[in-house]
Amino acid sequence: MKISFSTLMLLICSFVSLHSYAQTNQVAATNTKKMYIDVHQLEPGKVKFEDVAAAHAKDLAVEKKYGVHFINYWVDEQQGLVYCLSTASDTGAVRKTHAEAHGLLPAYTFEVTDGITAALTGNKELFLDIHKLGAGNVTAAAVADAHKKDLAVQDKYGVNFINYWVDEKAGVVMCLSEAKNAESVIATHKEAHGLVPVEVLNVKQGQ
Repeated sequence: MKISFSTLMLLICSFVSLHSYAQTNQVAATNTKKMYIDVHQLEPGKVKFEDVAAAHAKDLAVEKKYGVHFINYWVDEQQGLVYCLSTASDTGAVRKTHAEAHGLLPAYTFEVTDGITAALTGNKELFLDIHKLGAGNVTAAAVADAHKKDLAVQDKYGVNFINYWVDEKAGVVMCLSEAKNAESVIATHKEAHGLVPVEVLNVKQGQ
C-alpha cells in the first residue's frame, strides 16, 4: 500500500506532537511532588542506626507503589529520633509507605523547601539543628539570606553547613552541618544572624 508524502508528514507530525505532550505531562506530574521531612519519635537510647537502615530498606522496597522517593534520613540514637527526607504528592503517601513497609508512623511531618546542597567532607560529626520561629514568622527567602550569613562565618568555628529545610507554614527551619560539636554550630548561628536553634541533634546520615 502506497502512502502519499503529505500523509506521511501528517503521521510524523502527529507522533511528534503526542510524544511532546507525553513528555510535558510527565514533567508536570513530577513537578506536583512536594518535599517532606517526617519525624519519628522513638525511645531514647533504644534506637540503633542499623535498625533504622533496615526499616529504610523496607521503605525503598514499596515507595514506588505510593509515588514516594526517600532521599536521606538522619538518626539521633541518644534521643531516639529519626528524620526522613522525601518527595511525594502528599503526606498521606508518605504515611502509607511507612505503614506498609514497617508500621512505624511519624509523629509529625513538615512540608519543606530546601537550599543548595554542599558537599560532605566526612571529617567531623553531623548535626541537625532545629529552629522553631512560629507559624507564619519565617519565609524561605529570609532563611536563604540567613544561610548566606552562616556560610560567611562558618570557617571561623570549623563548621560546614550542608543544607537547610524550611517549613514556612509551621515556622520551622532545620539545618544540617558538619562540626566538632554542637557548641560550634550554635556559635556560628549566633554570630551570623542571632537565630539560635532550640535543639541541636548529633545524627548519623543514611540514604
